[in-house]
Amino acid sequence: MRTNPFSDVFLWLADARWEVLLLWALLIASITVAAVNWRGDPAQRTPRDVTVWVFRVLIGAMWYQGTTWKLPLPVSGGFEYWLRQTGEHAAFPFIGDLVNNLLLPQIALVGPLIYFAEMFFAVSLLLGVLTRLGALFAAGQALFLWLGLYRAEAEWPWNYIFLAVVHGLFIVVAAGRSLGVDAILRRPGGLVSRATGFAGLILRQST
Repeated sequence: MRTNPFSDVFLWLADARWEVLLLWALLIASITVAAVNWRGDPAQRTPRDVTVWVFRVLIGAMWYQGTTWKLPLPVSGGFEYWLRQTGEHAAFPFIGDLVNNLLLPQIALVGPLIYFAEMFFAVSLLLGVLTRLGALFAAGQALFLWLGLYRAEAEWPWNYIFLAVVHGLFIVVAAGRSLGVDAILRRPGGLVSRATGFAGLILRQST
């Protein structure tokens, strides 16, 4: 049962489960990357860049925590329940049919795919790596949840619109260039400047 956000966050972060320890490792890595950028690129020492970094890390942590109730793999009770909810409350019949006739029968495959997809969103945002790509897919996930849970009485559809908008802003401002790995990759002589062809194009657009 939730009590208040401050004690809940403290208790969750103090739990020595491997899922929590992995989040701590990602947070420490994010701080380390930010420090490297801070020292190596004075142009990033701005209130804007620090703010973008903080917001990016918070949303990344949100996605990370969301992966934990999708455990254990391949099928968790929480994930199965919410997948069934999308099948029952989708805005359009074709989405409900997709969930009920394709995703639910293959839930042992779908569960791990969604888990690792959301883990990618989390790592991408926490570290600021391939941030535009991660934010694009995360926005797609938010929009799917918007349509999939649109008619569920306990849900407020605007939640998912807000989430999609946040990720859209991360794409527009290239949030990984603010104290993230993407900023390091895009330095003169870095990986982005050296990549060529189609791979180079994807890397430039993703960072």
